[in-house]
Amino acid sequence: MAELGIEMTSVRAANLAGASVGDFIALMKPRVMSLVVFTAFTGMMLAPGQLHPVLAGIAMLAIAVGAGASGVLNMWYDADIDGSMQRTAGRPIPRGRVSPEEALAFGVILAVGSVTTLGLIINWVAGGLLALTIAFYLFVYTIWLKRRTPHNIVIGGAAGAFPPMIGWAAATGSISLESVVLFLIIFMWTPPHFWALALYRARDYERAKVPMLPVVAGGAETRKQIVIYSALLVMVALLPALINLGGALYALTAIAAGGVLLALALTLNRAGDGRAGDRAARRLFAFSIVYLFLLFAVLLLEAVASRALSLTGAALG
Repeated sequence: MAELGIEMTSVRAANLAGASVGDFIALMKPRVMSLVVFTAFTGMMLAPGQLHPVLAGIAMLAIAVGAGASGVLNMWYDADIDGSMQRTAGRPIPRGRVSPEEALAFGVILAVGSVTTLGLIINWVAGGLLALTIAFYLFVYTIWLKRRTPHNIVIGGAAGAFPPMIGWAAATGSISLESVVLFLIIFMWTPPHFWALALYRARDYERAKVPMLPVVAGGAETRKQIVIYSALLVMVALLPALINLGGALYALTAIAAGGVLLALALTLNRAGDGRAGDRAARRLFAFSIVYLFLLFAVLLLEAVASRALSLTGAALG
């Protein structure tokens, strides 16, 4: 047994010695980071006023790094869960590519650096919101909620909903109704998106002892809640058109995409458990990503078009 322990320690040391830049990038959850950057940029572009391109670039970089810090700190704390789940077992810490101590130091440096940069160079409203996002994701969702309650995603989803508010605050130095509406769209999107994933990954979560809704309440109740939250999401997604944040194209997109989302949720509810249910859950999960992207992409397109028309009118005038 002693020899086996020495051998395992040697393997781990060898793995840690071979940690690459790619391992540290993986800790930052780049796919999640890309969604954060996109929604934050949309919030910035929708806001009245305009940052200098250099300042806008600095703001977006700080927000991206802050999002990466959240991912690193989440992986540091959840390394035991990640190692027991098939979906996450290949992450750098469970594989022994990066030590928990290295990950913690890396995450803290990214968090402090990103918040300080955004606060000092842009404004402290945006910096404070970024600090709140990182703290909420680590302390409220990761440490407090994730291992204790099936409502982890409902409440913890607020962390992923802050980025458009941060982008808006970076441009204006304030929080407004419009930025809160953008927050609400992502907040309502998070439960059906992640519960769809949890449905076909339920055994993974059960093995890791994470009380996701399918594990605690069962598939039938989870599918019912997905339908309810999907319906609420479709209604909330119409708010930008009602407050003139989005135009006619956005309204049409929200209605059409919302109809597809709701149809997929109802199909999932009818599919029940088993392979048919897993396939329906996968389809809903995949489309939910497309759905959120479409909403924010159209808002961004309308904002860019509006600014271009304003510049053209000013030049002609």
